[in-house]
Amino acid sequence: MNDELEDSRAPLLDHLLELRRRLLYCIAAIALAFFVCWYFAEDIFAFLVQPLLHAGQKTVIYTQIFEAFFVQVKVAFFSAMMLSFPVIANQLWQFVAPGLYRKEKRALLPFLLATPVLFILGAAMAYYVAVPMALHFLLGYTGMIGGVQQQALPAVGNYLSFIMQFLFGFGAAFLLPVLLMLLERAGIVTRKQLIASRRYAIVAAFAIAAVLTPPDVGSQLLLAIPLVILYELAIIGIWFTERRRARETAGEATA
Repeated sequence: MNDELEDSRAPLLDHLLELRRRLLYCIAAIALAFFVCWYFAEDIFAFLVQPLLHAGQKTVIYTQIFEAFFVQVKVAFFSAMMLSFPVIANQLWQFVAPGLYRKEKRALLPFLLATPVLFILGAAMAYYVAVPMALHFLLGYTGMIGGVQQQALPAVGNYLSFIMQFLFGFGAAFLLPVLLMLLERAGIVTRKQLIASRRYAIVAAFAIAAVLTPPDVGSQLLLAIPLVILYELAIIGIWFTERRRARETAGEATA
């Protein structure tokens, strides 16, 4: 009886040990990337602050003694997470792949490869289009008001939070096709359900844009419209995968 119990626990223990090993690899990759990004933290922040500079704001301040230091830590950490993502994704794949069939591996791998590409596209759109438009709107309130000079003096911590909200918000939003296609692959939703829910998806896209962007219409449209387009692209992608699965099923039936 004890031998049977030990035999049943052995696979679980092996999985836990494998998971720990993969997590240690991920932590090591993040730590190494953090020290590299720490060395270049000022250069990275100089890149992030360019939209503010192009908007005409040439001064940033910090009002707390440790604020500038913690901003550098956050810049290094966020950059390290992005830099080490290929290693993290590879370790995740190495952990999951042995338990998958060949068809499942072939189906999951494109989603894993598309994730960083779509995230970078979303972040790039935020950096080069959405952030400059938002800054142009928000910094437009400077000037004389009732005989008093109103001047924008953004703090480094607030600006970092502002631009990171845009970068991660747009990057995560652009992963919508991957999420929907994975849900369809898992059998949670179908293409017909997505088509029937299109009107609700449009409302949800504008609601998400209202939360993640400043209260100007231009910035909200810059996120809402791509979300709607990505939703439609996900439906088209699911249609192609359905046709491919139907062909494979028909080929297996005739074999």
